[in-house]
Amino acid sequence: MVHILSGYQTRFGEIWNSSLKNLIQESGFGAIKNSGIDKKDIDNVFIGNMAGGKYTGQEHLGALTTTSLGLSVPSVHCEAACASGAVAFQQAYYKIKSGESRVALVVGAEKMTDVIGDEAVSILMGAGDSETESFIGLPFSGLYALMAKIHMNKFGTTSEQLANVSVINHKHGTNNKLAQFNTEITIRNVLESTMIADPLHLLDCSPLTDGAAAVILTSDDIAKEYDNPIKVKACACFTDTLALYKRESLFKLKSAIKAGENVFKDSGLKTRDIDVLEVHDCFSINEILCLEALGFCKEGRGGRFVEDDEISLDGSIPTNTTGGLKSCGHPVGATGVRQILDVVNQIQGKSINQVKAKNGLCLNIGGSGATAVAHIFGVE
Repeated sequence: MVHILSGYQTRFGEIWNSSLKNLIQESGFGAIKNSGIDKKDIDNVFIGNMAGGKYTGQEHLGALTTTSLGLSVPSVHCEAACASGAVAFQQAYYKIKSGESRVALVVGAEKMTDVIGDEAVSILMGAGDSETESFIGLPFSGLYALMAKIHMNKFGTTSEQLANVSVINHKHGTNNKLAQFNTEITIRNVLESTMIADPLHLLDCSPLTDGAAAVILTSDDIAKEYDNPIKVKACACFTDTLALYKRESLFKLKSAIKAGENVFKDSGLKTRDIDVLEVHDCFSINEILCLEALGFCKEGRGGRFVEDDEISLDGSIPTNTTGGLKSCGHPVGATGVRQILDVVNQIQGKSINQVKAKNGLCLNIGGSGATAVAHIFGVE
């Protein structure tokens, strides 16, 4: 069994006074301190980052991370678009599970605001199919807008239901001092915000963000020496076609469906056993699609599920309890690790919006659903 001891998250937002290296250092040293592990006991480092070279001019992030933290151990950079952090975690998980490592540090980091907005969006489109999507100027807002339109036409999902995703996530983020936007918004605010790609308004979209998060993973024998370690009960990754138009369905997240099926099978748990959930709300429609893909509601019922407050803190499945990507911000390489840390904090009883939780699930998505990584954590 693999365990998480603890972790650390930097503030998310436009962090003008911190470089990518500074963010990695802060999160890495913070995770080491919070876990109580001795730095010399770390065997491996994994860094999740999508586009450090294009955003900051810095590549070779494995070496940058160990150098920044004063370590001399194997260090690997993992990239899977917005799922980079979760993929880095997955690699650390398998390294420990195989017996090749006893302690691993996982860092997710991205520094996105040192370039102008149009350039930042262009860089993000590297996560799509360059020949059939970004080449013709189709950004992710356009891809997810298409998915939203199909869902609305097929199932009657409304713009108000999409907006409610953002409203609830912002409400969850109001107590989060590390969030990029910790103010409440209303459905009217969302619907009156600028239309980005019909039907998605500005407040349906997650922002460009700087930030980092890190966690410490250990083997069974090490975990026994520490208080309140959290078990990694299952880990699964699945991919679909890179280009949206090539998929069997233009709105179903096949990668998330398969990753979800695998983590539930491997953990022996079902949706009813999950007490807290983190999903990938890069756009409001994607939270609805994730809820459906994981089986927390039936296909086509995600909008009504949100409208009925099932994802609120006192709902049937508290979701994105610190604000999600919409409120926390979305430093793409860091998001998957931040999600994991938030679920771990819930299970350890340390969350800013505490719910009663023994088991939690994270779903991190790359691109328009080309990659999905799911994890289940728990104490029993």
